Amino acid sequence: MKEKTREQYEARAKIAKAMAHPSRLQMLDLLQKQEMCVNDISEKVGADQSTVSKHLSILKEVGLVGSRKEGTLSYYRVTCGCLDGFFSCMETVLLNDLEGRKQSAK
Repeated sequence: MKEKTREQYEARAKIAKAMAHPSRLQMLDLLQKQEMCVNDISEKVGADQSTVSKHLSILKEVGLVGSRKEGTLSYYRVTCGCLDGFFSCMETVLLNDLEGRKQSAK
């Protein structure tokens, strides 16, 4: 397997940084299930539309979400099918860490 370049690691870091916000993680979770407009996302996330739009712009910039126009509304969707695996991995790490902390507290 070919060794990764510095640019590839920088690109990975940019994606990880885009995901490194609780609201953006929630948005990705929501958008995996269905396409949504900013109004609907704002309601689910509990943030104003301008904040949600800024978060979506960050996610779109790194290629995690895409959008389409329908009249005056933009509908957003996740553009990759691998987030479930990534989120499952994160949950496993969290559970293992919690278990490790319980064991060392004994």
